[in-house]
Amino acid sequence: MAQHTLTDNLQFPESNTVTKAFFGVAVVGIVASIIGFFINTEQFYFSYLTNFTFVATIILAALFFVMLQHVTSSSWSVVLRRIPETFSYHIFLLALFFIPVLFGMQYLYEWSRPEVLAQDDLAQYKEPYLNTTFFIIRNVIYFVIWSFLGWKLYQNSVRMDNDGVDAKLYSSQKVISGPGLLLFGFTLAFASFDWLMSLEFHWFSTMFGVYIFSMSFQVFLAIAILICLYLRKQGLLLNTIRLPHYEDLGKLLFGFTVFYAYIAFSQFMLYYYANIPEHTMWYYNRLQGSWETVTWLLFFGRFVIPFILLLGLWAKTNLKLLAGLSILIVVMHFIEVFYIVTPALHEAGVSIHWLDITLLLAFAGLFFGLFFQKFKSNSMIPKNDPLLADSLNKH
Repeated sequence: MAQHTLTDNLQFPESNTVTKAFFGVAVVGIVASIIGFFINTEQFYFSYLTNFTFVATIILAALFFVMLQHVTSSSWSVVLRRIPETFSYHIFLLALFFIPVLFGMQYLYEWSRPEVLAQDDLAQYKEPYLNTTFFIIRNVIYFVIWSFLGWKLYQNSVRMDNDGVDAKLYSSQKVISGPGLLLFGFTLAFASFDWLMSLEFHWFSTMFGVYIFSMSFQVFLAIAILICLYLRKQGLLLNTIRLPHYEDLGKLLFGFTVFYAYIAFSQFMLYYYANIPEHTMWYYNRLQGSWETVTWLLFFGRFVIPFILLLGLWAKTNLKLLAGLSILIVVMHFIEVFYIVTPALHEAGVSIHWLDITLLLAFAGLFFGLFFQKFKSNSMIPKNDPLLADSLNKH
């Protein structure tokens, strides 16, 4: 069996203009969005939360991926692990972009308005948890935990690039990642309750955290595939990230497509079966008028089409098919976050505002620009990882 060694240039080229392109898109989106803030403040905050969540779920799922690989001592993923490491490094910046959500709470969250609290018995009942002070405290805790995990795991990985194999440093990645996974699961669930579920606070679901996790990890896998394919198109890491690695990414994408559908349907089925008004209204609003069309779009676009096309083993190494499906899943993810957030403002039907687009340009342009800026500052793979040889020789 042929042995593969590192033959690729491991440095992202400084001459590549993708970073400038993303930052340029971000500047256009930011300027337009600032104008939109003064034109329609309420819509601005709902569009802001949609796009913040879209980017945050990708970055947080990247952190989960990194920790999972360390805990399981996975060798197959070493050659592409710097991609999620670089994403998760930026969580501390993501925390800064959560601050506008705090300023817009009275636009976003009915439970934060004194007049609603005075008249709504359920708001009063939930006040010990759903109150502004505790909301802020919880989110500070979330971002402190996530930021530390993302920063520390990246720093340790880069230190091994520069200092060589260090058994103690390598084992510390597992020591951090084990408890980190437990903290991540707990904090992500509660963050999803705070950011999204409490938009319509009469409704609740104990499965909502797993639902958000499943869709987040699915879209991260799609993003990882697209970045690997972009590197391939640029002639980078051609002999490092090879077809067996794409096959494993494709298998994971297929698996989490099924897992996402299982969780999403289970959540729906339980509330449909129970038929309790307080529980069913969230779905009732999304099965009426034009929102029903979006529901079916998500069903086919996020589950049926990827499921059918990824069934065969051949599909997982068909790079054109993987690229097309990954783009579809990223688009569907944005639509699904929009579908979760926007009915709280536009219950009667789908209402796409230009701020949804300008803030997408701002968030995606900024954070993907930051990704590539950081990505080019160090080796594109963890070149001194003890499991790198196994990853290079994956068949």
